[in-house]
Amino acid sequence: MQVRVVHKTVFSISMLAVVTCAGVFTRQAVAADNQELAKQLSNPVADLISVPMKLDWDTDIGKADADRSTYIVQPVIPIGLNDTWNIISRTIVPVYIDAGSPVKGGDDYSGMGDILQSFFFSPKAPTESGWIWGVGPALSLPTGDDGLTTDKFSVGPTAVVLKQAEGWTYGALTNQLWSISGDKDAENVSSFYLQPFLSYTMKTSTTFTVNTESTYNWKTNDWTTPINLMVSQLVRIGKQPVSFLFGYRDYVEAPDNTFDWGLRFQVTFLFPR
Repeated sequence: MQVRVVHKTVFSISMLAVVTCAGVFTRQAVAADNQELAKQLSNPVADLISVPMKLDWDTDIGKADADRSTYIVQPVIPIGLNDTWNIISRTIVPVYIDAGSPVKGGDDYSGMGDILQSFFFSPKAPTESGWIWGVGPALSLPTGDDGLTTDKFSVGPTAVVLKQAEGWTYGALTNQLWSISGDKDAENVSSFYLQPFLSYTMKTSTTFTVNTESTYNWKTNDWTTPINLMVSQLVRIGKQPVSFLFGYRDYVEAPDNTFDWGLRFQVTFLFPR
């Protein structure tokens, strides 16, 4: 009888150890997977379907100290061409903008903004030295409501280059747009965009990012340059990976009567293959 009791006790302890080890290994695997997904979010041309939804809120705009809220949906969809190449579709849809007048007594505007569609042809594998890149066309569609649109259809090239190593991601994304059609009474568009970025992803799937989202208007010779400081955390709600982001930005360069500082709130749903 005592031998059976001892055997049962040993068996129970062994099973408990197996279950405990399995749980530890499972948690470690999930943590590693979350960290990898968080790193992929820092890569604009990652082979990962993601749907960021964000609110950009800017304030102290112009002499009226006005506010501007921009609600954006930005789906990123990779499409495999073959074993070597992807096309990455990145769509920026300002679904709703609420813009106060920068001058007292001026008109406020609200509604949809212009859609920016980019396509990147990108190799599935990095170069031998670890660089990731993509090039393709960018198109700005005049979908915005009155006061929130250029009223011009614009096209141009876009490109991105980056490297990821030991948790770090660094690189730059850029595009140049020229108007080619649209309202003949609207001003022509010639706009350059530059976004250098640097981020670090921890083992906890927390990512710290600094970047600029600079725009240069060739027609007016004006820079608009916000420096963004952001932190994001990737978690799982059930089996669904979701990233939550908060950011602060300061406009170090902007035309008169425009932006001063702002905040960003973002939720990103990820759909790994």
